[in-house]
Parts: sequence; C-alpha cells; structure tokens
Amino acid sequence: MALDEDLNDRLRSHLGNRSGLTEKRMMGGMCFLLNGHLIGGADRTKEGERRFIFRVGKDNHETATGLPGAVAMVQGGRVMRGLFFVSDDDASDEVLDTWLDLAVSHALTLTPK
Repeated sequence: MALDEDLNDRLRSHLGNRSGLTEKRMMGGMCFLLNGHLIGGADRTKEGERRFIFRVGKDNHETATGLPGAVAMVQGGRVMRGLFFVSDDDASDEVLDTWLDLAVSHALTLTPK
C-alpha cells in the first residue's frame, strides 16, 4: 500500500476543521482519527487501486453493507466487522460524505483517548 495524496486531500476537504481531528500514517496509508479513534483513511494498493477505508463500528456493519461501494475488510479469511473499503471510483462527493458521517458518528460514541 502507498500514500495517495489526492485521496488524502479529498478526505481533508470533506472533514473540514473538526475539533479532535488528527492524521497518522498507519497501515501503509494515511489515517484520520477523531478524538484518537480511527474514522477513515486512504491508500493505493500494489495493483494501483485507489481506495478509502472507513471504520463505522460493528453496530453499523449491516447499515454500511448497503452503502455504495461497500467492500467489507477481510483479514486472514475473516470479515472485520465495521471496517470497509470503498474504491475511489465509487466515492462521489455525496457517497464520501455518507461514509464519513457514519464513521464520525461512530467515533463520537467512543470515549476520547
């Protein structure tokens, strides 16, 4: 995975100047955290796919499954509930806002770190 600054800039633009928002390089890409909790990120795979990742929480997994572009994260053959990839091709501005709203609302339910 590699950084994709264009995707990072899109996320920054949609997130605005929220209080408690930080950035951290993780998992081969750039991740955005709210009050210390992952809400999303962006990267480019070895194959060149440009994608976002969103942490919407286990309680929102079923809701997120129905959102445009939803691809549940799978690690070691196991679905990681509450974590989703969304291809840049599927992420219009409206879709990106929908995913970010769900991820931010989940992060706000968690105790700040």
